[in-house]
Amino acid sequence: MTTTTDFFTRCLKSAEGLGRFCALAFLAIVLAFSPAARAAGEGIVVKDARLELADDGWQLSADFDIQFTPTLREAVDRGVALYFIIEFEVRQPRWYWLDKKNVVVTRQRRIAYAPLTQQYRLSVGNFSQNIKSFAELKHQLSSLRGWVVAGKDSLKPGESYEASLRMRLETSLLPKPFQISAVASNDWTLASDWHRWTVAP
Repeated sequence: MTTTTDFFTRCLKSAEGLGRFCALAFLAIVLAFSPAARAAGEGIVVKDARLELADDGWQLSADFDIQFTPTLREAVDRGVALYFIIEFEVRQPRWYWLDKKNVVVTRQRRIAYAPLTQQYRLSVGNFSQNIKSFAELKHQLSSLRGWVVAGKDSLKPGESYEASLRMRLETSLLPKPFQISAVASNDWTLASDWHRWTVAP
């Protein structure tokens, strides 16, 4: 009978590309069947969100409560990069037709751990910062400040709009072996519900 250890050993002896794939597959198997993998996570909650008019346009700020599952926390500490997507929309309800979408934007945030430097890294676009602890990494990931989501003229004074915001882990950007695990296990699911509020410029 072939064990997971035998499988991992064979992979290491194969070509470099296949070896890396097998190594990731082995890690995915270990995480999927570890006791921590069976613990339920809390997910993400949008605690606060506000849209304010500034000189450069409409700025979005928000705070999230992010509770990682033990599986995701272990994956990060083992060097697996996680990608989070922040989605924001502003629409104008219309009784006579479909709602008009005035703003539809997304932003990607990437978190990773570098074993050589023993530091975490948070990346937003071309900007990256090194962070010493996981607690601080989670704090930075949970805070959104001054994101310009629309021009000044996108929302008209006197009108009423509905804003919607959510954050989720983008499992399609995980390494292939982990994508398979994500389909089969809720331990890889991390997402908030849509948080909605009324905006009246």
